[in-house]
Amino acid sequence: MKVYYHDNTVEDQRLDHDSGAEVPAEAIARLGVLAYHFSGPAALDDVNLLAKSRDYKNKDVITISPVSMGEVYEEKVKTFYKEHLHEDEEIRYVVEGEGFFDVRDVDDRWVRLKLDAGDLIILPAGIYHRFTTTSSDYIKAMRLFKDEPKWTPLPRPCDDNKYRVDYLQSIKAN
Repeated sequence: MKVYYHDNTVEDQRLDHDSGAEVPAEAIARLGVLAYHFSGPAALDDVNLLAKSRDYKNKDVITISPVSMGEVYEEKVKTFYKEHLHEDEEIRYVVEGEGFFDVRDVDDRWVRLKLDAGDLIILPAGIYHRFTTTSSDYIKAMRLFKDEPKWTPLPRPCDDNKYRVDYLQSIKAN
């Protein structure tokens, strides 16, 4: 997984947008973002062990590509890229392909995380983020959920949201 500051240009969201400034793993951890890499024959077993340890009960697999989604692909990718938060953790394990998750740091800068096959990310409830595919236009990802799947994005601003307030309190302690 490659982690760096977004260059803040407005070109195609699927480009790397690499500012050249790497973000260290400790900085991501202070934001409450957890990152793992599982590869080899035991990768799915490792994902399942993590899921069990975090009490995730449900999962599904989604393929995001022009071939799998047809005419709605471009619209969906633009929707995923709108800044938002969730009231649940967002957990994604990349089965195939690649994608970008952007998260806001404590100074409100975009940090870009490039996930490849085998990478798993856990975003805490209340963190502002967005997602996009890379220029490959293909990702197959497992989504994990503590309970029934919830996908409700709450667009920014929603700073008074309880989960946002709790999140900000949690990172102040870091």
